This record gives sequence, C-alpha cells and structure tokens, in this order.
Amino acid sequence: PHVKFLLATTDPQKLPVTVLSRCLQFNLKRLPVALIGDRLREILAAEGVASEPAAVAALARAADGSLRDALSLLDQMLAFGGGAVRESDARAMLGTIDRDHVTRLLDRLAAGDAAGLLAAVAAMDEFAPDYLQVLEELAGLLQKVALRQAVPGLDDDETWPGEVLDGFAARLPSEDLQL
Repeated sequence: PHVKFLLATTDPQKLPVTVLSRCLQFNLKRLPVALIGDRLREILAAEGVASEPAAVAALARAADGSLRDALSLLDQMLAFGGGAVRESDARAMLGTIDRDHVTRLLDRLAAGDAAGLLAAVAAMDEFAPDYLQVLEELAGLLQKVALRQAVPGLDDDETWPGEVLDGFAARLPSEDLQL
C-alpha cells in the first residue's frame, strides 16, 4: 500500500484505458525557451564546448518546451557539427531557413519593392523551405523590431543583431509594423 508508481509520458493516449482510469494525470507546462537555452549554455560551458549564441537559441526553440528534446537535439548537433555548436550547422541540421533570407524579405517589404520581394521568395524557394517556419521567423523578427521601437535601449537579441533591429525600427513606420 505504500508503493506509488509514477508514469511519465508525452503520449498518454497510448496507455491502456484500464491503466489511465486508475491514474491521476498532471499535465506539465512547457519550459520557456530562455530557460532551455540557459541550461544548454550551462552544459556546453561545463563540457568546454564552443558554441554560438544563435545556435543555442535555435536548438532551444526547436525543443518546443521540452528539455529532454533539447538535450537530444544538442547531442545530435554535437555529432553533426563535429563537436561544436555553430549557427549554420544548427540551421542545416534543423532544416531551418537562413536568417539572411528573412531579413531580405523584410528589407524588400520595407522598401515597398514588390518585384524584389518576389525575386527574394524565388531565391529562397531553391532551398525548398518550410514556409510556415519562414513566416514564424518573419513574425519573430517583426516582434523584435516592434520591441526595439517601443524600447529603443533594449538589449541586443541572440538571434538578431542590434544593428539589424535598429535599421528596421528606423525604416518601418510603427503603424505598418503593427499591421
């Protein structure tokens, strides 16, 4: 009577109904990206592994709130990157689009250059990206630019250099940015 079993799963529907009916379920919340990134940096520092901040941020975002998944991705990254954690390798491993493509898109949008925008999309299309991911990256960049407009002295971001954010913050009217 004093024994308790703790079952941990990310897929409870695969457990038999007879087991589930006798369990108390606790749904755990996802960890914030910043917390996962901090933990990955601690591990990399303790192991003496060279890493780029943007690469660690990409791994933390890809983990989608799961530290276990982040650690698995970090192991894969170390194997893929030959013992180092570089942004270009992380993006290649994760299949994410290069940030330069996203900044080119926003640059063409800011300039009101429809032909240039279509050319940038065509150039990006050669890499067969996941366009949902491209839109998420673009939305993330727009959010950082809006924050930079609202709080000009905001610290630099790991993903986007301060000069990129400042450039777009100066070029884009806040009304258009919010729209």
